[in-house]
Amino acid sequence: MGALVAVEGLDGAGKRTLIGAVAEGLRERGVRVGALAFPRYGRSVHADLAAEALRGRHGDVAASVNAMALLFALDRADARDELSKSLADNDIVLLDRYVASNAAYNAARTGQSADGEIASWVAELEFGRFELPVPDVQILLDVPIEVAAERARRRGELDHTRDLDAYERDKGLQERTAAVYRVLAESQWHGPWWVHAPHDDPATLAARLSEMVAR
Repeated sequence: MGALVAVEGLDGAGKRTLIGAVAEGLRERGVRVGALAFPRYGRSVHADLAAEALRGRHGDVAASVNAMALLFALDRADARDELSKSLADNDIVLLDRYVASNAAYNAARTGQSADGEIASWVAELEFGRFELPVPDVQILLDVPIEVAAERARRRGELDHTRDLDAYERDKGLQERTAAVYRVLAESQWHGPWWVHAPHDDPATLAARLSEMVAR
């Protein structure tokens, strides 16, 4: 059974780029690597409904913290068999977002912190009721909010299918989410957390993960 590693951070933080570099470094070390990104837009009806709601469709769904959290959680629940197979077939599986993203964004939406009611509810729903595996390590890609926002903006300009949604356009929400993420990492929410800064070398992270797998 492989190790499960979730990479977390704001929209535009560079999670996909980091995961690509780390995966390449791991494969060069002979490590079998799988990867999966959440939400699974284009593959999951729950993820697509959430995306549509954040762009003004489906009435007041986007206004409900619990409704949005549930849609994202159901996306992951539907991917449980795919995730289990990837863990069985690989030494390590890298996730672009996981349960902590649901806790961070929805705690921020409600003005709560990592120890609040919504984060506990998300954990009980996803790790408890849906029986999703708890990560072996969660990595917070901690970049300045302005940098993440500019990257997300440029991404939307270059690809109309990834134009900014309601969460991404809300600077205050992004700031609060970043603060919650840092508390999640500091408190080691549901397992070990590592913090990766923009100036940190992905090769060093790959080496550290390789050592973890070897142990």
